[in-house]
Amino acid sequence: MAQGRPFGKRGRPWHMAAMLMRHVHACNNAPSPAGLVPFRLGDQQVGWLAPELAQALTFHPAEFHFDAQGVAMAARLRSPAQRSDALARVGARLARQGFGRVRGELFDIRATAEGPVLGTLDRGLVGQFGVIGQGVHLNGLVRRADGLHVWVGIRARDKKVAPGQLDNLVAGGIPAGLDAERTLVKEAAEEASIPADLAAQARRAGRLSYVMANEEGLRRDVLHCFDLDLPEGWDPAPNDDEVERFELWPAARLLAEVRERDTVKFNVNLVLMDLFIREGLIPEGEAAALRPALDQGP
Repeated sequence: MAQGRPFGKRGRPWHMAAMLMRHVHACNNAPSPAGLVPFRLGDQQVGWLAPELAQALTFHPAEFHFDAQGVAMAARLRSPAQRSDALARVGARLARQGFGRVRGELFDIRATAEGPVLGTLDRGLVGQFGVIGQGVHLNGLVRRADGLHVWVGIRARDKKVAPGQLDNLVAGGIPAGLDAERTLVKEAAEEASIPADLAAQARRAGRLSYVMANEEGLRRDVLHCFDLDLPEGWDPAPNDDEVERFELWPAARLLAEVRERDTVKFNVNLVLMDLFIREGLIPEGEAAALRPALDQGP
């Protein structure tokens, strides 16, 4: 693994873990919720609000109450359906005020990644309310005599997020009412023309998370990672506007890309680092330094 590794000014090789760690830090740039206001549904905290959004919610006293613990939805809104309806009404008004945007796709609201559904919120407002967002990422793998190869997607250049950058074979948010496995099969067909029976063979590989502050608000993302071994000679094909094309890369080349450049979509770096560790492509000592950092988050 040392061959081809870039060298510092004094000729000393950089440690791979230190180089890769920049991607972990980039995704986890909000080490504390200082300055943010807790947001609750019932007695469970589900998110964090910027002070400006909390101020805007004071104009909706029928839906939101304020106390010493932060902001909570009104106690009369007891069921997930009632909360969802209220959040949809207020969310549309907030979007017109510049707080996020309505995308027409609902995400479940949970206090923890495994917890019960407490309501739903439009995907374009998830970051504004700082609630957990969950998604699936699929590593498409081809095992050849000359080593492991990985399918990568080249993102469309008109995408709002990470235009033209490298992506996983399949990735997408988990919409309200679906679990990770059903979402994976749906996204695999939509994004890469992968038949359902083939996509269903994907193996759960783990779960990653991070907390990132950006223009959307606070992203508290949980990524469900899957691996799928694909037959040599079978090529994925774009089936929507997410990616321009797919390319099959040697895993060593892709590792070098993640290590040395910033051409991969920010959170996909974490998914690929996890893959490289599991496949033994990162030396054991450096993998041990990276693993705890990858496992942080919600």
